Amino acid sequence: MAKKVLVVDDSAADLANIKTVLTDAGCLVITATNGAEAIAKAKSEKPSIIFMDVVMPDMDGYEACRQLAQNGDTKSIPVVFVTSKGQKTDKVWGELQGAKGHVAKPFTADQIIEPLKSLA
Repeated sequence: MAKKVLVVDDSAADLANIKTVLTDAGCLVITATNGAEAIAKAKSEKPSIIFMDVVMPDMDGYEACRQLAQNGDTKSIPVVFVTSKGQKTDKVWGELQGAKGHVAKPFTADQIIEPLKSLA
């Protein structure tokens, strides 16, 4: 069965790249371009996993992750940050917000596919 994946990024190029990797891996991909849209789509679409950028307008990925983690309908959905913020402190902070993974940009297809394996 295809996994439903939500990809959140305000960069059209990054969004397209991640979507291509996931579509090629057999996933059904839903997209959002900011944190608020991500929360709404997570509630309505119930994805298996969320790949989310950190730096976005209006609501950043950390805030969106916190809100998803605090919501009963979405707290069980793993969030993996895909971000240019690749320092160890960024990873730790992401985990404190509830993230289950961290992929630094620029990423490889394997880095995007890897978190999917834990969903089996």
